[in-house]
Amino acid sequence: MDWLITVATRALASGDALGALNYIALRDDPPALALRGIAMAQLGDLSRAKILLRRAARAFNPREAIARARCTVAEAEIALVSRDLNWPLKALDTAHDALERHDDHANAAHAHYLKTRYLLLIGRVDEAERLLVGFDPAPLAPASRAAHELVVAGLAMRRLRIKTARAALAQAERIAQQARIPSLLAEVEAAARVLDRPAARLITRGREQLLRLDDVERLLASKALVVDACRHVVCHSGKAISLKTRPVLFALARVLAEAWPSDVPRAALLARAFRAKHADESHRARLRVEIGRLRKVLSAAAGIDATKAGFALAPRYAREVAVLAPPTDEERATILALLADGEAWPSSALALALGASQRSVQRALDDLTRDGKVQTIGRGRARRWMTSPVPGFPTILLLPTAPPSV
Repeated sequence: MDWLITVATRALASGDALGALNYIALRDDPPALALRGIAMAQLGDLSRAKILLRRAARAFNPREAIARARCTVAEAEIALVSRDLNWPLKALDTAHDALERHDDHANAAHAHYLKTRYLLLIGRVDEAERLLVGFDPAPLAPASRAAHELVVAGLAMRRLRIKTARAALAQAERIAQQARIPSLLAEVEAAARVLDRPAARLITRGREQLLRLDDVERLLASKALVVDACRHVVCHSGKAISLKTRPVLFALARVLAEAWPSDVPRAALLARAFRAKHADESHRARLRVEIGRLRKVLSAAAGIDATKAGFALAPRYAREVAVLAPPTDEERATILALLADGEAWPSSALALALGASQRSVQRALDDLTRDGKVQTIGRGRARRWMTSPVPGFPTILLLPTAPPSV
């Protein structure tokens, strides 16, 4: 490796992309192409960066497996940043294995970190957590070690382990200050501010108040029966009953919980759960069937008593019933939570992260665009949606995850 490549590599490691380009901007040999691609990625020109990295990978000799694998890892990171979540993850696994075989432990660790971050982003939290077990971040460069701590913090926030999240964020801040990379330090500070923002709206006995993530953690650890409208689960005694795939049952549970300790008239239940403006005998029959199903699902946590006017929730052990709801715009809350990271997302990536059809996500994005809550860039297949982080809006509690069930 000649001295220009060495100096450019050091400049990139310190976050000085323009300084690196001063040394290799006019060169077209494979190492220079790869470094130019990384520099363009740091400057925000992701499409140009991908082109340069692919050119570099093709230009390297087939026997230069390490260099090719490094280009693949760099392209994977660009795909992650640009929210190209359909990028083949198997290529990253292949690159990781090649780097491990050739004892390039630093870049192999970086590939491992990128896969963990990808899985966390699309809501495969259990898989991301398994990858973190036993993972040693020591071989990572300082910037990647700080980013690794951000992943640890993000995972802890989704699991509502706020003390662990604060410790990881503090460690990330120390590493970022030592690395002296302003953009990295700004990202860490932005992540830390999430803990001080309202994460949910608490509804109990007809009153509402905003809660932070640590407040939510304390509530779910208490003996209260909590109907969580952010993740569509019912929590009690440290256990969670998932109603994510049963929207009618969840709607009934929420209405009953919001009214507790009072009962709810049958007409109100029909209006909220079935959206029936004019209920007939078939609606009332269906209500009886769904109430029976809800009784069975919630049998370990609560009963549902029939009253003269309607039905009432009857907790078995809890002395308090609470509803956790998104703080604003409930209908599009999960999409806004993903877009709140400030990145430009394609509709396909949002659909993948949310587990929804791309067409339904596009309709929701069109509504949000008309309301001025998101903005678009590009056209056709290159179209992306983005928004600045909304003050007071959560970016963690609503992000997709598979809650445990009993």
